[in-house]
Amino acid sequence: MKMRKYNPVTLATGLLVLVIFLAMLFCFQVRQTEVVVVTTFGRYTRAIAEPGLKFRWPWPIQNLHRFDNRIHNFEKHYEQTTTRDSKTILVDVFLGWKINDPKIFLERFNGDMKRAEEGLEVLLRAAKNSVIGQHPLSDLISPNPQDLKFSQMEQEMLNSIKPSAKESYGVEVVALGIKQLGLPQGVTEKVFERMKAEKDLLVKQYQGEAAGEAIRIRSEADLEKERILAEAEKQARIIRGQADAEAAKYFKTFEQDPEFAVFLLKLNALEQALKDRATLILDTRTTPFDVLNSKQEVGTGKRQGEQP
Repeated sequence: MKMRKYNPVTLATGLLVLVIFLAMLFCFQVRQTEVVVVTTFGRYTRAIAEPGLKFRWPWPIQNLHRFDNRIHNFEKHYEQTTTRDSKTILVDVFLGWKINDPKIFLERFNGDMKRAEEGLEVLLRAAKNSVIGQHPLSDLISPNPQDLKFSQMEQEMLNSIKPSAKESYGVEVVALGIKQLGLPQGVTEKVFERMKAEKDLLVKQYQGEAAGEAIRIRSEADLEKERILAEAEKQARIIRGQADAEAAKYFKTFEQDPEFAVFLLKLNALEQALKDRATLILDTRTTPFDVLNSKQEVGTGKRQGEQP
């Protein structure tokens, strides 16, 4: 009996197909963006988050459940809620979440992302109503930015929802925020009226402060003016006194020869009148120009040619 010979290429190809088939049964790939839960006969065995090639028992012994491990965004559109001061508002809240415990997530939702978001919606609604119900409307809507408490309220909501989501759903809530606010028509009108009243109050307050400041500045300016005028008057009196004292010295000299004093005064006036180039037509007897035509002897009180 002759042995049948096989083609080496055929053997190699068959061996390669067998290896690939066995690899598909016993190996699987974990991507960076996912977490894989391995179950054995339907029961949780392990969760793998590290990317790479992993090994398993083939189906139906072990089965794989792949979940996207990136942050998911969930947004709950406008819903009515009531503030502490009984004001109805519309709030749009969003949160970011990711799978924290794949075992709890699989057992609670069987890997269904839609069911997970439905559960988060219940927690989010309860946290939102609870936190907003503890704050007045002025913490959300105010003309003064310092009165707004968005960050505080968002943190309170996050602290409220985070433990429940982690323990009950195997989900970590990494971010939560208020996206938009809305007001029913009736509330909007009341809010605008209140904001206008607050603005008017601020205007009156600023006007009162400005008026007080203006009075203070005017008072200080008046005091400074009086001080400067008093100082100037003091200096003027000193200067006048010094001038009078200096003039008294010359008056004593002039008293010794009055005619000479008059003559000097006329010369000084003439000098001032002719200081600038000018043409004057005057009678030579006009003071002080009469000194140009006078033949008086200065300091003797006699005219030339007169006998004693």
